Amino acid sequence: MPKLKPRSAASTDEASVYAACHRYLIEIADYIHAHNPSAAQRVRAAIYESLQYLILFPHVGRRQKTEGVRKFVTRKYPYLVYYMVDEAAEEIIILNVRHPARRREHEDA
Repeated sequence: MPKLKPRSAASTDEASVYAACHRYLIEIADYIHAHNPSAAQRVRAAIYESLQYLILFPHVGRRQKTEGVRKFVTRKYPYLVYYMVDEAAEEIIILNVRHPARRREHEDA
C-alpha cells in the first residue's frame, strides 16, 4: 500500500516528512478557523479521510497536463489535491492541497 509523502520529502527523518505533508492542511484549517472555528476541524478531518481513500486507490485522480501529476477532488469539501505516484517507491507525493477558488499551480487537463 502506498505511503503519503510531501513534496519536500528529502529528509529521511519520518517525523519531519509527515509534518511537512500536513502543512497544507494546517494552513487550510487556520484560514477556516479565522472565519468559522467549529468548521475548521470538520474540514480538516474530511480532507484526511479523503487522503486515506487516495492511499487505497492512488490512480483515482485525473491526469493533468504536467506529466505525472494527478488531481484528486476531496469528497465532502471540494479541495483539490495535486499529487504524483512513485510506483517504484510505492509512495504518493502530495504536491499541493488547494481550495478551488485559489490560483492553481498545475494546469488542469
